[in-house]
Amino acid sequence: MPVQRDVPLIGREPLEGAYFLLTFRHAEVAHQTRPGQYVMIKAGTSAELPLRRPFSLMSVSAKDDTFTLFVKAVGVGSQALVALQPGELAQCLGPLGRSFVPPPEGAQAVMVAGGYGIAPFLMLARERAGRGGAARVFYGGRTAGDLQIRDAFAELGVPLVAVTQDGSLGERGLVTEPLERYLDAPSSAGPPTLYACGPDAMLHAVARIAERRGLPCQVSLDPWMGCGIGTCLGCVVWIQEPGEAQPKYRCACTEGPVFDSRIVLWPGAVSSDAPCAAAPQ
Repeated sequence: MPVQRDVPLIGREPLEGAYFLLTFRHAEVAHQTRPGQYVMIKAGTSAELPLRRPFSLMSVSAKDDTFTLFVKAVGVGSQALVALQPGELAQCLGPLGRSFVPPPEGAQAVMVAGGYGIAPFLMLARERAGRGGAARVFYGGRTAGDLQIRDAFAELGVPLVAVTQDGSLGERGLVTEPLERYLDAPSSAGPPTLYACGPDAMLHAVARIAERRGLPCQVSLDPWMGCGIGTCLGCVVWIQEPGEAQPKYRCACTEGPVFDSRIVLWPGAVSSDAPCAAAPQ
């Protein structure tokens, strides 16, 4: 059950460029969160910024009653959030949304992230490492500055393939290119389950890759969210469940943000006025 609290900022760590790690204290989020869930949060407790913004949960500490967000300061809401200083308050509702479903026994988790879409995968990778499950991360961005928190995966022993469009770090190109090579090569790590979080175009590309190979794939969608509880209807996405004659609108905030990629109607599959989707930020 999501809980609304005024939460103190416990830690603030600037990273490269516009990226920050922000740690807040919220007992329910720390103890109840599953990989892929998110919070709705805003700086301060006044009405100056009327709407909270969605952010994927990167990590939690049940011992300390804290959670950590990986934030890129791109708009008014995120800039106000990263401007907070330790001890100052934010208004937070969480944990929210549907989480990732773990892969079957003996399968490997293959995570595909674009930019700040890496956030929910640290928790998933940590869970997999703790249970001895196989995992691998493909992490893409425009430049090296977009590929943050890589060392955290190395500490878990989870292999990470870095890809940048300008070639400033790792392989040059799109993150889907080494992903396809990996999926088509022999592997002893078990059958892959794909997980994707990032820009819409990347999510759609990963969904097509999974479909062509008959692989299960879960995507974290990021339409505009205003409330997080399914009342404003700002985040509806076009979904068609197996057996349904017609697609339906579903609230990504409550029925997602994680969906089976096979039931998402991607751009081109429906009329241009139907919404689509990628990780809350």
